[in-house]
Amino acid sequence: MSTLDLVLALGGAAALLAAILPEFLARRALSLPLVYLLAGVLLFTLPIGLPDPDPIAHRAALEHITELCVVISLMGAGLAINRRTGPRGWSTTWRLLALGMPLTVAGVAAAALALPGWPLAAALLLGAVLAPTDPVLASDVHVGEPVDAQNADDEVRFALTSEAGLNDGLAFPIVYAAIAVAAGSVTWGEWALVDVLYRTAAGAVLGLLIGRLLGRLFFRARSDGLRLSERRDGFVALACTFLAYGVTELAHGYGFVAVFVTACAIRSAEHGHGYNNVLHGFVEQIERLLTAWLLLLLGGFVATGGLAALTWRGAAVGLLLLLVIRPLAGWLVQWRGRAGPRERLAISFFGIRGIGSLFYLAYALGEADFGVPARELWAVTGFTVLASVVLHGVTATPAMNHVDTLRDRLDGAAKERG
Repeated sequence: MSTLDLVLALGGAAALLAAILPEFLARRALSLPLVYLLAGVLLFTLPIGLPDPDPIAHRAALEHITELCVVISLMGAGLAINRRTGPRGWSTTWRLLALGMPLTVAGVAAAALALPGWPLAAALLLGAVLAPTDPVLASDVHVGEPVDAQNADDEVRFALTSEAGLNDGLAFPIVYAAIAVAAGSVTWGEWALVDVLYRTAAGAVLGLLIGRLLGRLFFRARSDGLRLSERRDGFVALACTFLAYGVTELAHGYGFVAVFVTACAIRSAEHGHGYNNVLHGFVEQIERLLTAWLLLLLGGFVATGGLAALTWRGAAVGLLLLLVIRPLAGWLVQWRGRAGPRERLAISFFGIRGIGSLFYLAYALGEADFGVPARELWAVTGFTVLASVVLHGVTATPAMNHVDTLRDRLDGAAKERG
């Protein structure tokens, strides 16, 4: 039996389970990512000749695979959001991005400086790597299928989905800053103008333009052959994803931002059209497939000694992020916001880390030396993602069930008063 045959067999089994398990786990305190993570640990413990999932040896491959998974998930997240963009309706999102994310980066960087005693470049990189919440692993706390009603998304699911859709791209300026510090070539004025302002604006503007053009083509083209909304071709969502990402990256903008904005613009072109569900359904299936394979590899990373370089100080940084830094920052920035007390608590707690963190670390390690062994950086990042999958995977279903029950109770009370 060749290694390729074994990998194909296991990959097929994982893909099949990705279709079966969501329904089975829907009401249980066990998430699909956690199941795949545990399965990966088990598989790579067995003496069956699986290849070594070493993120250092296969850094470039891991960078591109995680990049693909993230951009596809961003398209799905944007298509699923039912609330139209605006300053008031998205106020929780803007708070989490403009205030919560910088506070989280600063908190993680400070912890990395104080506990393991890392140099500034490595500490800043870790803050950037662990800052984005994840649209890939957080399906249990994100919005579901596109629906016509704009008030269908509760504040918790909407805030977590929209935050994850944008902060994956907005972490890039901090990653670039860490790379510049590591290389000793940082010019803060250029960084602010190019890496922060230009690239972010390019991502937003190009994403909006591409999304509006595609939305007009899909729903309002005069030719029946061009009006793709009259068909059932879900793979068009991949075309939109790659087009927005590729064009924006060619213009040196942030492709992650562009993909999410493109998806939101397509959705807003015909908010209640059924073709949105077709596009979203196809993207969700591809995302689930890629996520299953990546989580098996993450489990293999753990099983083959990937956490051997982890110190208690590095582990403490990850736990501080999940249990103190993100919850505290998320709670503070929502002061006097739209969310009620329990919603505010859920939004601040479910800052799930995942595939985006793996991408950013793989990318950065290909650009500079940060003065900390790569295996230690991978160990801290891998541990944090692992801890997030376990902690948030176990608590997501009970927490969201409680949020839904509370929402139904408040809606019922409002109807009685009306």
